[in-house]
Amino acid sequence: MMSARSWLFVPGDDPKKLEKASERSADALIVDLEDAVPRHAKDESRHLVSEWLGNLPSSGPAVWVRVNNEAELLKDDVAAVVGPGLAGVVVPKVEDAAKAAWLTQLVGPDYGVVAMIETAGAVLTAASIAATPGVTTLMVGEYDLAAELGIDPSPDRHELAPARAATVLACAAAGIAAPIGPVAADFRDIDSFRASTEALRREGHRGRAVIHPAQVGPANEVFTPTSEEVAVAQRIIARYDAALAAGKGVGVDDDGRLIDEAIVRGARQTIAAVGSR
Repeated sequence: MMSARSWLFVPGDDPKKLEKASERSADALIVDLEDAVPRHAKDESRHLVSEWLGNLPSSGPAVWVRVNNEAELLKDDVAAVVGPGLAGVVVPKVEDAAKAAWLTQLVGPDYGVVAMIETAGAVLTAASIAATPGVTTLMVGEYDLAAELGIDPSPDRHELAPARAATVLACAAAGIAAPIGPVAADFRDIDSFRASTEALRREGHRGRAVIHPAQVGPANEVFTPTSEEVAVAQRIIARYDAALAAGKGVGVDDDGRLIDEAIVRGARQTIAAVGSR
């Protein structure tokens, strides 16, 4: 399955938004049964989402459901949504590897778990959470984390960069997909959204959660290599292959810079990103 560039949150209690969700060009959907749904509407929303999942077409974006963190609500959520049409669940406030392991057993081997990192303890144990079999990737819940830490983030939210870096390292060490970039609450400021998404890409993310359809296009564009980037990657690989054929361990690019296996690895990742589309 291709990696998702955009993960669109969809309220689980809104039939109209659910109906239109697959038409928003997002690579993945996160149907939200947690924050988007008031407590009195949890049961009704589970039923609505379960029926919607059962009627999904065979083609379309991957569908995930964000479940509630409280044990009883979580179990009811999972029982309602696990089945045809579901890729996996997104779970808020996963604190440690023990909780992650319990979740993967609850969901079962046919479905993935995206663990949300939203507390100080979870940041410190991110590596063990990511290494838990069945965990697909991680996502930092920056607003909850900032509240716990007493951080008042500036517009570029650089104060939370250490937490993002922890999840990038944890996912890479565990050999799972790069973490999902955090949401941006101001969906009207697309220029700022694009700039912060470009920063996330540079930091090692390969996709981002979005809360509004207007953010989907920019996220898809940022996480899709440009034709120029692809051409550069192809030239790097060709130069390196030519150097190896000539019995050398390194090559030189068009600007006279050294090309070694590490540089080529990045180039191959760029080509692979295009090939997965």
